[in-house]
Amino acid sequence: MDAVSGVVLYILLWWWVFFMTLPFGARGLKNPEKGQVASAPEKPRLGLKMLMTSLIAMLLWVGAWLIIEAGWFSFRDWARIDARN
Repeated sequence: MDAVSGVVLYILLWWWVFFMTLPFGARGLKNPEKGQVASAPEKPRLGLKMLMTSLIAMLLWVGAWLIIEAGWFSFRDWARIDARN
């Protein structure tokens, strides 16, 4: 995997994990003021979620890199098989 592919993969994994972590620990407002939505989280803890997202995305990226570099999975091999048929 070259550097550009690695960066793109990390960015995709980061956003994927970030959107998955957003609902964790989100509790709605008990007494919303006028103009506030009751479902808005009281303490979203975005900093913590971004840090955890970065760590999880890094672990997933390392796993994907190992799988790709080991040759266990290759889109190029799939393309060769399809070209033969």
